[in-house]
Amino acid sequence: MSNTSKGAVLVSGASIAGPATAYWLHRYGYDVTVVEKSAGVRAGGYPIDVRGTALEAVRRMGILPQLQAAHVDSRRMTFLNADGSEAARVHPQAVVGGVDGRDLEVRRGDLADILYAAVRDDVEFVFGDSIEALTEHDRGVDAVFRSGAQRSFDLVIGADGMHSRTRGLVFGPEERYARYLGYCFSIFTMPNTLGLSHEAILWNTPGRAAALYAVGDGDVVHAMLNFARPEPPQELRRDPEAFTDLVAEVFAGDGWEIPAVLDAMRGATDRFSDTVGQIRMPHWSRGRTALVGDAGYAPSFLTGQGSSLALAGAYMLAEALATHGDHAKAFAAYEGATRGFVEVNQAQVDKGEAALFPTTAAALERRNERLRALTELPPQTGRPAHTALVLPEPADAS
Repeated sequence: MSNTSKGAVLVSGASIAGPATAYWLHRYGYDVTVVEKSAGVRAGGYPIDVRGTALEAVRRMGILPQLQAAHVDSRRMTFLNADGSEAARVHPQAVVGGVDGRDLEVRRGDLADILYAAVRDDVEFVFGDSIEALTEHDRGVDAVFRSGAQRSFDLVIGADGMHSRTRGLVFGPEERYARYLGYCFSIFTMPNTLGLSHEAILWNTPGRAAALYAVGDGDVVHAMLNFARPEPPQELRRDPEAFTDLVAEVFAGDGWEIPAVLDAMRGATDRFSDTVGQIRMPHWSRGRTALVGDAGYAPSFLTGQGSSLALAGAYMLAEALATHGDHAKAFAAYEGATRGFVEVNQAQVDKGEAALFPTTAAALERRNERLRALTELPPQTGRPAHTALVLPEPADAS
């Protein structure tokens, strides 16, 4: 790598896509600044999957051993009927289409910490701040930050999630690109009153589901409440308490452990609620700004591929910049090489058709029949969509 900088790049977002992009850009000789609105790397969050093509990306970053050490190793997934009786019990990888012994599942916070540690000494991180305005000109992009700071960069990369501020500033309102998938959810942690260990329980009734997930054998589990709703409650997305009221109303009267889960949701300090959707854009770049990960092409958690697309996309974006130099050619090459991979993964779920969350009694019974046909043994092959992209060799490989 040359000692001469190829340019200054501002990356917005320090979760998954941001630090991964920063790692590769630094490796290819760019000066990188990452801005993150949170006070630090965010801990917690539901466990996420790293599969297929993304495994090769993290191997090339040198962090695969750390991710393997952080692997959750879930051993079973039990599906329950509305009355709490068992409908089916399967190996978790059989449900998500993973490959046991190869694909990884880690706490979202663990992945974020590992990515941050891999790059924190090489790039500048600015926490507790965010982009307020961007003005592009012939020589670069002037950025104004919420703190009042003003700086100039050659390129800007939006890696700030499904509700990307960068995308809103450069490409326009989220409504143009958001594709609602017919569900709403709330996730939080709660006491492990059922004594779960390395397992998940999924309770279903048509149009409603509750999941309890123990990543180990501790005294806390991850909980999720998910429900079908034809139209998105847009007016509630920015009102957490009203969203919580809606969730409680939808699940009122349900049996099993649902009353206790609702009580825990009310008292949770880490509750996060949102609609389930995708981001679909005709182009992932405009001028000197490009998007990576959920900001440009969120597939939704229903696919289990959000983090994998972010990790693969970060690699592809940086490699294209290193190969082509000119940002316009590079952004076009990045999108041309990556869009097919994104689209085949987004196509795994359609509106109201999430495999684990049937909306009718007939669909729920069909799902249970499919589950009962599976075994508790781990699968040996994954879904083709997970490996539909072969990463090019690093641009600096000799």
